Amino acid sequence: MDELIEKLKVVLADSFAFYLKAHNYHWNVEGPNFAEYHKFLGDLYEEVFDAVDSIAEHIRAQNAYAPASLSRFSELTNIEDETTIPPPVTMMVRLRDDNNKVINSLTAAYAVAERENKLGLANFLQDRIDIHEKHGWMLRSYTKDM
Repeated sequence: MDELIEKLKVVLADSFAFYLKAHNYHWNVEGPNFAEYHKFLGDLYEEVFDAVDSIAEHIRAQNAYAPASLSRFSELTNIEDETTIPPPVTMMVRLRDDNNKVINSLTAAYAVAERENKLGLANFLQDRIDIHEKHGWMLRSYTKDM
């Protein structure tokens, strides 16, 4: 059970870091395709942010406390913090790569949940993987030939 909880904490931290980066880019994107990028990034960060609460609640359902500070998220996440405002295409490349990191942490947590016969949690994680695979397709489409 401890392994599952630790994997879920990484999922939470990765999801929050991904959300924050997408929101940062949503606020700061510029250029001739501003409206398209701004809308896409808004939809992306809102979808991921909505999942953050559910992930934390799944941690609580395992009788553990959810990490809830930026310093703790920073310790747990696989996603590098963004301190610059890159060009729009670079934003999409970074989000594409970070989305793969989220999928990896979700997949690792899923494997443990399945092994521990936590079927509801495994189904939730499968759904999150499916959603992030769709995000990946869209991000890859923005970065094709990059």
